Amino acid sequence: MATNLQLQSASLTPPPSKVSGLVRRGRNSMRDLWMGGLLLILIIAFGIKAPTFFSRASWLNTSNTALEVLLVALGETFVICTAGIDLSVGANLGFSAMAGAWAMSHLFSVGAGSDIGIVLVGVVAAIITAALVGALNGALIAWANVPPFVVTLGTLGMTTGLADLINNGQEISAIPTSIAHVGNLNIGGWMPIPVAFGAIITIICALILAKTRFGAHTLSLGDSRESVIRSGINDKRHIFKVYVLAGVLAGIAGVIVMGRLGAASPTSGSSDNLSAIAAVVIGGTSLFGGRGTILGTVFGTGIIAVLLTGLIVINVPPFWQEVAVGAVLIAAVYVDQLRGKRRAKA
Repeated sequence: MATNLQLQSASLTPPPSKVSGLVRRGRNSMRDLWMGGLLLILIIAFGIKAPTFFSRASWLNTSNTALEVLLVALGETFVICTAGIDLSVGANLGFSAMAGAWAMSHLFSVGAGSDIGIVLVGVVAAIITAALVGALNGALIAWANVPPFVVTLGTLGMTTGLADLINNGQEISAIPTSIAHVGNLNIGGWMPIPVAFGAIITIICALILAKTRFGAHTLSLGDSRESVIRSGINDKRHIFKVYVLAGVLAGIAGVIVMGRLGAASPTSGSSDNLSAIAAVVIGGTSLFGGRGTILGTVFGTGIIAVLLTGLIVINVPPFWQEVAVGAVLIAAVYVDQLRGKRRAKA
């Protein structure tokens, strides 16, 4: 009789791995809820201070700013979940946009019309260029065992210089006008087409991180790389793929920024690496790896974008924006360290 009761109790008790998974998901959901609440408070606060914050123009500016940072932050989320870092994503955005614009303006005769073939070549060139930078990062980190901070700091300098070399530090505006048309097209006057496209990419990334084997391996690498190796997973190949993914997303962001501006500038994305890392950490992704959600990154990006736009609306000088983002990043990292200490004690 006692044996039967023990067997029934054992069958009703979930294994430890499932319990820890449920607890982790519960904590992630609570953290995302807090981030969403903080974002709402910021929106209301800026709206009360300056009612123009709720205007159509303010919304379009905020959504475009958020999209640029979000696409870069999505790749950064995967990277940081592996306990890595990518400091080159912002510079990669500008470099890939310049490469795509150069391909369109120098390999073809660009007129005033819309040539879909030329546009496709430019888009592919930009994304491939960004992916190659990501591949270089991944190869050096995975197989040469160079620390991610050093590698991506180096490629940050390289891509910044190469972006300037492409057109002597000048922007490239001789691109098809159809890019700018699509990049600034709105649905109903309130929903930019690029934002709708970015939402689809965000959903795909969220499903990949939360529901696929690739996402599980990404989180496991940051949690315990030794356990991943023991389970037979090729950790080096996976790290390489993660950095390539970050590069591809930076390239897509470069194309979208080029479309919004109607030109490619070597300085595009120059401050996006700071904003992206801040958005990821604010969203609850741990710099120590092993924990993070795309929803958290979305909320973190929203907080950064609302902060940047809100400061402008209330007439704070623009150079205070980076000061504010840097301060928020330091605060987020400090909170992340406190979480890490609490987990270690638990």
